[in-house]
Amino acid sequence: MKKSLFGLILLPLLVISCTKPEGLFTEGDNIFGRYNNFKITGEAKLSDGAIASIFFCRTINNDGYEVLFRNGDIDGTIKTGSLTHVRNLYRSLAKDNEWFDFSISAYDKYISVFINGKQVVSYLEPDKPWRSDEHLTQLFAKGRLGLSVKTGSVELRNVVVIDKPESTKEEIPSPQDEQYDKIIRLQQIDFPVIDYHVHLKGGLTKEMAHKMSMEYGINYGVAPNAGEGGVGRMLSNDKEVRKYYHEIKDEPFLLGVQGEGRKWTQTFSSDALGLFEYLFTDAMTIIDHKGRNSRIYRKEEVKYDKITKDEYMDHLVEQIVLILSNEPADIYANATYIPEDMQLYYDKYWTDERIDKVLTVMQENHIALEINPRYKIPSCKIIMKAKERGIKFTFGTNNVDADLSRLKYCIEVIDICGLTPEDMWFPSMSVRRTRPTIIYNNFSIDGKTVIKPKQGKKK
Repeated sequence: MKKSLFGLILLPLLVISCTKPEGLFTEGDNIFGRYNNFKITGEAKLSDGAIASIFFCRTINNDGYEVLFRNGDIDGTIKTGSLTHVRNLYRSLAKDNEWFDFSISAYDKYISVFINGKQVVSYLEPDKPWRSDEHLTQLFAKGRLGLSVKTGSVELRNVVVIDKPESTKEEIPSPQDEQYDKIIRLQQIDFPVIDYHVHLKGGLTKEMAHKMSMEYGINYGVAPNAGEGGVGRMLSNDKEVRKYYHEIKDEPFLLGVQGEGRKWTQTFSSDALGLFEYLFTDAMTIIDHKGRNSRIYRKEEVKYDKITKDEYMDHLVEQIVLILSNEPADIYANATYIPEDMQLYYDKYWTDERIDKVLTVMQENHIALEINPRYKIPSCKIIMKAKERGIKFTFGTNNVDADLSRLKYCIEVIDICGLTPEDMWFPSMSVRRTRPTIIYNNFSIDGKTVIKPKQGKKK
């Protein structure tokens, strides 16, 4: 160990194992000591499945904070870089058995975390932070800085601790009013706060989405539209899909893609789409009863042609069943959306029989149900029916501009429907790669007609 005259502690290489799991590098070990403002940087490598954390602001009467090190699949467990129970992350930018850079700083109640050069936490503790009974002492204070190894082994190297840095170069966010903020309440109980349905369009850049994610405490899943007929940037072939993936893969987002229109399963290879962590589609584009491509969110494309709205609804449900049966999606997005002139009578058109048809095909194909705050759908009745069947849920905004919701409707539904973390879906649950892609509509591809296959007898 080397200590300079400028408040730096240099630790060139350390190997830490779970044989001494708690309190390493504390004041008693005469290595890190007690700090108020500090910055610690270094490199870490975790063994398979290892879990560790850097803790700080810990005193006899104060638990302080910890930054978690835990890699692996997106399975609902909190991942590397998380400021636990305050800013939980669900995708790790690091991998087991590989060295990754980390940087943690605390400056006048402002906490910042970087993993592999990407900022993943930017949190300013407000004057009146909200804490659950279990975490009442999770507060900023002058206290111990150290490492806790919970399982497995961790290697650290090139560790530098700066005592009392004079300032930070980062933009410090405005503190959230946690007395009224619902997100912090979910973070405190480790309820996964993930918006899987964010599009970089309408003026929303990845930098803006990143900043909002850290400020609000919401994990964002950023997804391009792949196919045809949607709004904003559309990816039209495998080359564009792969290019987009490499643009975004190292950013602190979950990585999804939305199949747009009804030809996307013929347009993109499973290899290209398989790069992404999850895949979703909706039934906002259907082949209507006259064989026309119809975007039902556009009034001019919803044509009844002398059939009743009930008959149109029956056809829409048939299309939803076909889409979810034949297109290998993980999530049914914008779930239960119906044309605008029918929305006032949503409960009338979504009868028990129609609901059960859709939920049955979702259950059979292990498809998650998106709860959408933009349209405030599905209804609580449908959510409760899905929950009874064991169907999992996701949250998804489906923004058209830079105004991202803060999941208000989703938060209301959590309370009303009694949703728990066990009810939520994660990419580790995906079975889409095992599902064959079936061409089920009569489309012309390269001048050749694709014939709709015969359907088996209904069960």
